[in-house]
Amino acid sequence: MNNFFKILLIILIGVFFAPKLIAQKNTNSKLAAQYYGNKEYDKAIIYYQKLFDKTKSPAYYVRLLNCFIELEEFRNGEKLVKRQIKRNTYQLDFYTDLGNLYEISNQNSKSKQAYDKALKLLTPNNQQIMELANGYLKYKKTNYAILTYQKGRKLLKGTYPFNFELAQVYNTQGNTEAMIGEYLDLLDYQESYIQSVQNALQTALTNDEDGDDKTLLKSLLIRRVQKNANKKVFAEMLIWVYIQEKNFGGAFIQAKALDKREKEQGKRVMALASLCVENKDYQTALKCYKYVIEKGVDNYYYISSKMELVNVYNQKIINSNYTQEDLLGLEKTYKSTIDELGKTSATASLLNGLAHLQAFYLHNTDNAITLLNEIIIIPRLKPHDKAKNKIELADVLLFTNQIWDASLLYSQVEKAYKYDRFGEKAKFKNARISFYTGDFSWAKTQLDVLKASTSKLIANDAMQLSILITDNIGIDTTEAPLLLFAQADLLAFQNKNEEAMWMLDTLKLGYPNHTIADDILYKRYQINYKQKKFEAAAENLTEIIKDYSYDILADDAIYNLALLYDNQLDDKQKAAEYYKQIMFDYQSSIYVVDARKRYRELRDKLKILQTEGDVLEFETN
Repeated sequence: MNNFFKILLIILIGVFFAPKLIAQKNTNSKLAAQYYGNKEYDKAIIYYQKLFDKTKSPAYYVRLLNCFIELEEFRNGEKLVKRQIKRNTYQLDFYTDLGNLYEISNQNSKSKQAYDKALKLLTPNNQQIMELANGYLKYKKTNYAILTYQKGRKLLKGTYPFNFELAQVYNTQGNTEAMIGEYLDLLDYQESYIQSVQNALQTALTNDEDGDDKTLLKSLLIRRVQKNANKKVFAEMLIWVYIQEKNFGGAFIQAKALDKREKEQGKRVMALASLCVENKDYQTALKCYKYVIEKGVDNYYYISSKMELVNVYNQKIINSNYTQEDLLGLEKTYKSTIDELGKTSATASLLNGLAHLQAFYLHNTDNAITLLNEIIIIPRLKPHDKAKNKIELADVLLFTNQIWDASLLYSQVEKAYKYDRFGEKAKFKNARISFYTGDFSWAKTQLDVLKASTSKLIANDAMQLSILITDNIGIDTTEAPLLLFAQADLLAFQNKNEEAMWMLDTLKLGYPNHTIADDILYKRYQINYKQKKFEAAAENLTEIIKDYSYDILADDAIYNLALLYDNQLDDKQKAAEYYKQIMFDYQSSIYVVDARKRYRELRDKLKILQTEGDVLEFETN
């Protein structure tokens, strides 16, 4: 019975006094933090001493030690740290606190002894090694941190080599060669770390504006490749470095050598070729595909490489100042490849490419229509390939002014692929037909639905055409200006460029103060660009920026002007200025991400000088 009452008494005491004790502790903690924040260390120390004595909390220990240091009570600080060392014999980072305390109090001999003793007491325990190294790093003792990791590596005997940690310390010291060496040693130890090493190096070498560090990385990698011919990871790293530099020629040489050594049948080279095409390095892409083709018809990638080779020839010619002879040569290449590979479901994309070339570049629409009809009825053709070729056929019919036949085909695709990107694409093209024919109300209804498209491109195009309709039939009752513009737009699509320009001139003269003026300029830019009249195209865009900077087409004009100067007019400085204008003046534009990426590339290439404020704002955005 007595025991029962004792237990009950203890519970009652806990119930009544525990909240008061907790409240007292919270009050002391708040007061201590307040005094500490106000740098009233003499007052803060009283509370932190009480709190630490009761809880032994690491947080209170740190604050208490800092108070002793700030008040230059080094003897009390020494006693505090030594008590912690005595209580926590396994936690060696307290020795770094002691070493720092001695250093601050000008006891350099004792400081070195404390730092050295911690290193001497190190045992083969991963956590202890990491904590001690972090203790040294807390006081910027990077050499001691390096010695800790190196000793830990020996103690653990290859269990964990601390390459990542050592690399980061070397990076802090600015010892780039040692940093890279640690990362490469890690790959030698375990190849599966390649992605982590690439991420780390990409971050570490971000500010290498002169390219010296990347040159060093390549040099060290080449040595490793030569020394460790049996380890493909170093060759893969070298390929990765070349790709980062956009040196696709160098990447191809390494990829080809690795492909031969590992007997990869061209898989790696095919992936590199695709990357080359994305970056418009058509010459290297052609070398890649030719290399794979040379492996012979029995190679797994033979057919796809033959088809992609023609596709690259296509892009290379279409994106250059091509001649009629170039186009005819390309058609010949298409036909010879089709003769070899045949007209099958596997070669549907190749057949589609030939039809597109014949219709829109060689203007041989009859052959194109015949070929597209053949593709659509190929046995075992994938549904999406059928939809793609039906849309292409409808485009050709629209090109030849067979408007209602084109609309019927678009409707078929839209109905069959209602919730698919092909259905949305067909729906948009049908809405454009309604626009061309002056049924603006119906066109706008369809376009407003497409604003929510999962395809960013379709959603943006739908929004722009919808706004064009809204802006230009809302101010008065006449639809005549918009109808003239729609007719000019159709003529431009049908490659009747002179007639389209004449129609736009007529519209401008007939309605000089109409809100459609900026749209006229933008359409003129598109026609001039298509005809490779780049100077005239740039003038159209410049006029939009000058007179209509407040309107919806302003960011389109600036971004496309940047692209013109970047790719066609070869004025990188001006291109950079326009990319920068998009970033700062049109921050909600869909072009901001691409503009920022290209601006950074040009900034590094040209070493554009910026004010400190610009740099800060740029990096923030």
